[in-house]
Order: sequence, then structure tokens, then C-alpha cells
Amino acid sequence: MKRVHFLLLSTILVGMLAGCSTPPPQSSDTNQQASSGSLSVTDFSGRKVTFSKIPTKVAALSNGEMDIVYALGGQLVGRPTSTAPLTIKEAASAEQIGTPHGMDMEKVALVQPDVVLGNNPLNLKDVPAVEALGSKMILTDANSVPEIKKQIGLFGEVLGKKTRADEQIQAIDKKISELQKNQPSAKIRALLVYGAPRTYMAALNNSLSGDILSIAGGENIASDYPSLDKYPQYAQLNTEKIIKSNPQVIFFMAHGDTDKVKEGFLKEMQMNAAWNSLDAVKNNRIEVLPSDLFGSNPGTRVIESLTLMQKLLLSVK
Repeated sequence: MKRVHFLLLSTILVGMLAGCSTPPPQSSDTNQQASSGSLSVTDFSGRKVTFSKIPTKVAALSNGEMDIVYALGGQLVGRPTSTAPLTIKEAASAEQIGTPHGMDMEKVALVQPDVVLGNNPLNLKDVPAVEALGSKMILTDANSVPEIKKQIGLFGEVLGKKTRADEQIQAIDKKISELQKNQPSAKIRALLVYGAPRTYMAALNNSLSGDILSIAGGENIASDYPSLDKYPQYAQLNTEKIIKSNPQVIFFMAHGDTDKVKEGFLKEMQMNAAWNSLDAVKNNRIEVLPSDLFGSNPGTRVIESLTLMQKLLLSVK
């Protein structure tokens, strides 16, 4: 009888020891480096940024970065300054800290973020000032859909949200696969015009809108235009080349007051009668694209940008 009790006790002890030796299951969103005391990532500028723990106080200078943070289940203490309606209502309580073109360092100091998400290369000059406040800075950009996916992956790594980041990336890949199965029977000739007050440029293939157009099944008639030194994703409008290429549709984008900028563009077109010979003009195919989806990086909402672009291309007769 004692032998039976001894064997039973031995079995229980072995089971307990085995249970103790098995590590507890890790959350798939937990970054292993951060949990061990450090996390190092390389941003789009090639800078290595190291954190002692997963950042919880995050600030963003652009809407795309803000969208990605909330899509991953995070939140901001500092958000982009804007007069436009806020697309993410949950961010309403976050302090407005400026834009990539101008940071409000006093506001940044006020919210004391662990990390500020900025633009490469615009905010490279701001890194020393941000670090002097005790914050880190991650620089990215979004001139293509692959770069947005890379952004999502990087932010997922920094915020310890890798699983959710992978899900967002997979959703984009799924949408692209769907679009590739539903391409227009022939490439639609398109001109992408980016407008600012008294300034109009043609978006090139190395711009985000150019990449979206290509994925959706369009042909960018300005693909071979020489890029501008200051804005390498854009080129000067060349009326002679535009007339020769004869776009079937003109997509108009603007950052900010789209209606006002579009009005100025249409007036310039009216001053040059040659524009009236274009198929796009004759068939009233000047499409104004939503500024939150095309005027700047839409973040995870690039799925909506891709969907709308193909819908508009397929409607061209």
C-alpha cells in the first residue's frame, strides 16, 4: 500500500516539475526583444533606434501614421495639426503637435511622447531637438503601397503589435489580388494632377498615387516626364505631351481645400483651348479624388484608395 502511495506521489511531483519547466505561452503581439529589456529597429532613414521598453505614449505628425497606430490597436498622445474633419474620432483628445513641415516643440514637450512618428527626409533635421526632450523619433515615408506595408510592419514591431500588423498587411495583399483579377480590358490612359494654390504638378509612377493607379489597371501618361528636383515624385505639367498622349481620364488631387484648388486648375485649362481636344475633357472625365485617400498617405485605408481608383477606371468608356 505504501508503495502505491509512493508511486502516486512521484507521478504528481514529476507532473508538477514538468509544468514548471514549460514556459508560459507568449502573446503573439508581445515583442520578445522588448520583453527582455531592449528593442532596436531601423527606420526608413537608416537610423537605428533603440527602446528600453515598448513605447506607450506615441505622437504622429501625419494622418497616415495616425491611422496605422489606431488600426493596430494603439492610441496617440499627440496628433497632426489640421483644420479638416478628424477621420479617427478616438484621436480627438490627443494634442495637436504640428505637421512634418512644422513641428510645435512646445506641444511635443507638453505631451512627452516615448516616440514621435515623422517623415523621412522632412523631419530628419528635427531628430536632435526631439531627442533633447527625451523622446525617440521614427522616420518613414509612403511613396508606394509596399512602403505603406513596410510602415505597418515597422510600427507593429515598435508597438508590440506584430500580429495585428500582419493582419493589416495581409488585408492589403488580398485587395491587390482581387484588383488584379478585375483589371480593365485595356490600360486606361490617365493623368494624375496634384494641385496646390497656383501650383499644379503631374504625379509620377514613383508617387503613391502613381503606384495606386498602376495596381488598379491604369496607365500613367506622365510616367516618363522628368522629375522635379525638390519633389522627385512629381513633374511639371507638359501641355504638348499631354495633348499627344490624350488621357481618357484626369484624376485631380489636392491637400487641403480641394474645391478651391480645382477651380484654379479648371481656369488654367480653359485658358488653353488645346485641353478641350482631350478625351477626358470631351467626355467630362475629370475626377476629383478624396484628399484623405489621395492627398496624403491614407495608412491602412489605402485599401479604400485602391478600390476607388479601380472603380473609376472601370467606369471609363
